[in-house]
Amino acid sequence: MGAHESMEHAEHAEHASGSNKKIALLIAVIALFLALSETLGKGAQTESISKNVEASNLWAFFQAKSIRRTVVQSVSEHAKLSLGLSGDDAQKAALAKQIDDWTKTAARYRSEPETGEGSEQLAARAKEAEHARDLAMARYHHYEVASAAFQIGIVLASATIITGMVALAWVSGLLAIAGLAFTAIGLFAPHAVHLM
Repeated sequence: MGAHESMEHAEHAEHASGSNKKIALLIAVIALFLALSETLGKGAQTESISKNVEASNLWAFFQAKSIRRTVVQSVSEHAKLSLGLSGDDAQKAALAKQIDDWTKTAARYRSEPETGEGSEQLAARAKEAEHARDLAMARYHHYEVASAAFQIGIVLASATIITGMVALAWVSGLLAIAGLAFTAIGLFAPHAVHLM
């Protein structure tokens, strides 16, 4: 091997080493994006589960309040029928007061803005929790797609080092951009693209 050939071989090795460093940097950057999307995805998944439990609890509370209101209204209606049959004025007055109390209780079970525990408020709170759950789930799906794109990008970038096929590095870069796009959609407009 002549000196000229030896220099060419050294230049080629140096060029390959420089390319490998760039690919390694690409892998490191994509791995950072992967860690970000995985963290965001885990947070969104936890939020979705939490809001689903909250919505279920609120609907159960709503159902209990509705049943109580129905029972109180039924007893009140029955007592109104008894009111006309009673001859004793003191008994009529006591029954009328009880009917009034039951009517107020039924109204409170329907709407209780100060505590947020009337059936109307509970239904509104349950719907808000469901909306938050759906939003978190939409985010989670986008982060999952982003994570998959980043993982495939890392594999292709690694394959570039082994095979020397630069096209794989370009595909890896495009997957990283796609992953970033899905991460951004998940963060800022999770309902803009419907994945599931």
